[in-house]
Amino acid sequence: MPLALVPILLLVVPILEIAAFILVGREIGLLPTLGIVVVSAVVGALLLRRQGLGALRRIQGEIAAGRVPGRELADGVLIVAAGILLLTPGLVTDVVGYLLFVPAVRAFIRRFLARRVVVTATMAGSRPGGSGDGGGGKRPARPDVVDLSEEDYERRPDPNSPWNGSHEGNRTLH
Repeated sequence: MPLALVPILLLVVPILEIAAFILVGREIGLLPTLGIVVVSAVVGALLLRRQGLGALRRIQGEIAAGRVPGRELADGVLIVAAGILLLTPGLVTDVVGYLLFVPAVRAFIRRFLARRVVVTATMAGSRPGGSGDGGGGKRPARPDVVDLSEEDYERRPDPNSPWNGSHEGNRTLH
């Protein structure tokens, strides 16, 4: 979404919400309209919990299988957006939020975005032509990390350090 649309949405969405409140409130009354908004927020929170946990399990399953969870991550983001829209007071945002909980709508949005977005993925610790475990099978190797055992490391005082009390050249700052 181009950034130029954000200010327009910030102006248009509240106007649509006010208009929807007025129209619905005129038809069914104030208290039923407010009831719809509160019930919608509660149902949205329950749907977010249920579908969000399901999406999280699918993401973990894909990662455990060694696959990139692209579809599952996109679903997860859309489910969180749906929950936020349902928790936001308003009738228009509720309709959009409920639509995002429908798997077919999420699939349509994923296909729409897939034609416009290019995603590349890299696995942490992997290198071309290597296993990514640093050769020892323990953990991924990083060129800027030196792994020492206790036998490889010994602490000795630096005789040239200004913080070492035994150095004759130490000066006291006043």
